[in-house]
Amino acid sequence: MSTQHFMRSAVALLAAAVCGLSLPSCADASRTGSGPAYLIIENVTASAGAAGTFTTSLRSDVQVLVDVTSGGTTVQQPTIFNDIGRAGLRAEMKNSLSPTAPTALNSVTITRYRVRYRRSDGRNTEGVDIPYGFDGATTVTIPIGSTINVDFDLVRHQAKLERPLITLVGARGLVFLSTVAEVTFYGRDQAGNEISITGAIDVQFGDFGDS
Repeated sequence: MSTQHFMRSAVALLAAAVCGLSLPSCADASRTGSGPAYLIIENVTASAGAAGTFTTSLRSDVQVLVDVTSGGTTVQQPTIFNDIGRAGLRAEMKNSLSPTAPTALNSVTITRYRVRYRRSDGRNTEGVDIPYGFDGATTVTIPIGSTINVDFDLVRHQAKLERPLITLVGARGLVFLSTVAEVTFYGRDQAGNEISITGAIDVQFGDFGDS
């Protein structure tokens, strides 16, 4: 047996032993794609409307009363804001024991995302029990070993004009709606291997009081 073949075999056996000691993490990494790199979601946060402050759960206001002054008279104008999500994504190599250092080919480029909502009670008919899910586009490249924040639409404007969220305005139907928003990011490394990862955040919808 050649020395090079022996070294490759030894590295493979050692990697298998490490996966045997931490099977869930190895399995999770393998499910993120067929390439040598994988994604980790470090956190998912969200900003309510125009607040600009990101938190680990979201209170999504379906309608905000904004003061508008015209001709010396100030009135409260009903306004709809979208809610922005932010995910901290990190790219790593699956085989950390490989003697070959990662290259630019292993960098992961995110190209799109998908948002879906669900309720804990199992009532998950879109447009009736929960808002419609949607797909969006974004482009960001994450080098191996780096973490990059990716911003995305978590709740779109039009969702607040559709059922069931529109029934929350003025508490005409539901008062509050509690959901979990799941966001999946899709991308490829520079060799064309597909990679994806899913995270989640609590989202509570309502027509909350305006200060």
